[in-house]
Amino acid sequence: MDFSQVRPFIRRHWLTIAFVGGFITDYILLNRVDDVFDNIMLLFYVSLATISMVSMYAGIAYRFGERWSPRITTFSSLVMQYSFGGLFSGMLIFYGHSGDVWASWPYLILIIGAIAGNELVKNRGQQLVFNILAYFVGLFSYLVLVIPVFTGYLGVWTFLASGTLALIFVYLLIQLLARVIPNYLLLQMRQIVFLVLALFAFLNTLYFTNVIPPIPLSLKEIIIAQSAVKFENPRSYQVAYESIPWWRLDELFFLTVHPGMGNTLSCFTRVYAPTKIRTEIFHHWQYRDDEGKWKTHFRFPYPITGEATEGYRGYTTVTVFRDGVWRCGVETARGQVLGRQEFTVDSTESPQSVVTETK
Repeated sequence: MDFSQVRPFIRRHWLTIAFVGGFITDYILLNRVDDVFDNIMLLFYVSLATISMVSMYAGIAYRFGERWSPRITTFSSLVMQYSFGGLFSGMLIFYGHSGDVWASWPYLILIIGAIAGNELVKNRGQQLVFNILAYFVGLFSYLVLVIPVFTGYLGVWTFLASGTLALIFVYLLIQLLARVIPNYLLLQMRQIVFLVLALFAFLNTLYFTNVIPPIPLSLKEIIIAQSAVKFENPRSYQVAYESIPWWRLDELFFLTVHPGMGNTLSCFTRVYAPTKIRTEIFHHWQYRDDEGKWKTHFRFPYPITGEATEGYRGYTTVTVFRDGVWRCGVETARGQVLGRQEFTVDSTESPQSVVTETK
């Protein structure tokens, strides 16, 4: 390895390397959204981002004197990027687990865009705007995640309260920055206010159009089965489904299911919820009609709590009246999608290689 080439690369991309360091930390440490340690880590990232951003711009303004200001600026820049990386990667981990990727991709792309902007934005004035916007997105995402965990309530008012708190914290951050870089901040103030409010409106639009995942719920397992039976003592579920050989890649990605006796199919799911959460989820069975549009066949609610540490289990069974493309989705009452399983129903053949498992 030619270290003479590595050193210039590190000098050019040292902020991004610090950013990636936050990702690596989260990948190793973060596990559960209601775990005390995980929440301490996320709060640590938010606090670190706030302190380091203020100290960085104070250093740029030489508030620490000519000797210490350049050093504090460099160190604070590294710490800020590390905290941003940790916060955004934590959001990607938990939001990615919470929602269906195809339903939630605009919000996930927004987070990825904030990550990419870290490398692309070079102008110092635009960096200030970008840093405040990135801080707002990270803080907004964090509060939407953590407030339901502590309150036990998941819904519109929790989301609106989270967004309002994020605006208040960003306002306080701007007030702190106004004390250390008043003239410099004033030049960017109109753009900052406009973009923060526009981003706030955009995030609310994503929520009310069901793009933002139903954080902190997450779908751990979904099985389309020939049958599912619940036993009370001990409480367990017996699920019978067609096994797929590892070498049948076509079946792994394009599932074909053969209905059981009575032309029925079951959808078994396991949903994780933090300990305090009490809410209701829905199994939404749909099929494609002759015009290729999704039509609702059955939508059934059942309550969940966070008491089941391995996830709250449940199933629904429907009578399939037509062959073709179907899907079973797991949704909140508002229609936010935790996950879906799409499959093709073929009733011309009997179920093959059926295995029975206790869940």
